[in-house]
Amino acid sequence: MTWARHASPVQDHGRFAEQRAIAKAHTEIQNGRAARTVACHADDADDCANLLEMLGLDALDGKRLRDV
Repeated sequence: MTWARHASPVQDHGRFAEQRAIAKAHTEIQNGRAARTVACHADDADDCANLLEMLGLDALDGKRLRDV
């Protein structure tokens, strides 16, 4: 049994790269929203830093991109 390729490898890589870029942008937006939400609900700066660390977020995530 042979596998037929309907698209060239260059097109496959291009589509995958495009989807990865879209996913990365979406993740950056979500991380920014999450960081800002944590900052708004934290008791103080130490609480905010601890919560962001637990979530694997960076304090700058909320400032890098603004919501669209």
